[in-house]
Amino acid sequence: MIFQGSGTALITPFTENGVDFDAYSRLLDFQLKNGTKAAIVLGTTGEPATMSAEERTAVIKLAISKLKDKIPVIVGVGSNCTATVIKNAKQAEELGADALLIVTPYYNKCTQGGLIAHYGAIAESTSLPIIAYNVPGRTGVNLLPATFAKLAKTYSNIVATKEASGNMEQIQEVIRLTEGFADVYSGDDSLTVALLALGGKGIISVASNVIPKYVAEMCDNFFNNDLETARKMQLRMLPFVKALFSEVNPIPVKYASKLLGLTSGIVRLPLTEMTEENAKILKVLFEEIKA
Repeated sequence: MIFQGSGTALITPFTENGVDFDAYSRLLDFQLKNGTKAAIVLGTTGEPATMSAEERTAVIKLAISKLKDKIPVIVGVGSNCTATVIKNAKQAEELGADALLIVTPYYNKCTQGGLIAHYGAIAESTSLPIIAYNVPGRTGVNLLPATFAKLAKTYSNIVATKEASGNMEQIQEVIRLTEGFADVYSGDDSLTVALLALGGKGIISVASNVIPKYVAEMCDNFFNNDLETARKMQLRMLPFVKALFSEVNPIPVKYASKLLGLTSGIVRLPLTEMTEENAKILKVLFEEIKA
């Protein structure tokens, strides 16, 4: 198991001219101080698609230098080109990453057989543990439970999946087919406790960028068998989570990070600033969840 509990899908703070490394360092300290169990660098929430290769490398290096031997650093290396993923995976391994997060290929898509070939080629190219990331709403490709189970049984370093399909029946089937040899992490903040109750190992959370202690404690309560407190915390945070996804991620969570004074809140085109109406709602709900 790579981690248990709350992992944060980290935003990447920007200035008008590049990555804000000072803000990134503050963000990492904020996570460590507040109980986050793993840092996920350059996942979807980190906007790697708009970053240069040099920026991505520098961000990985900073995260590893700050967090190595403290909490696992999981690096997003996904692409719709298998050869590019292999190149990125080898670099992350050389830089000292603890594990890899690899989203299903997007735009050109592929069949289930293509997913097996894609992940298989990557698994054979690295010794690092791999978390397959299933988010069909973004990629247009659904990593089916039987497909992931076949991958996890075939390749010893494909050890987990981040399930962001939003389909609880599918999530149950993934857990049923892989229990005992692969782990399942929630990719949806709104489904964390439900997934844990089914046997999931944790959450790769957007919300924990700005409420890391809350999300970590919710998971800790569950694993400490205080199910009632975990349940109540999940329900209490639901309005805030809905506001965090009222616009395309990571627009709202970056706005919330600006409210905290952690980052500038800048997103890169084609993402744009949060609308005034949604920002007002988010601000109110953020104050409530912090209270």
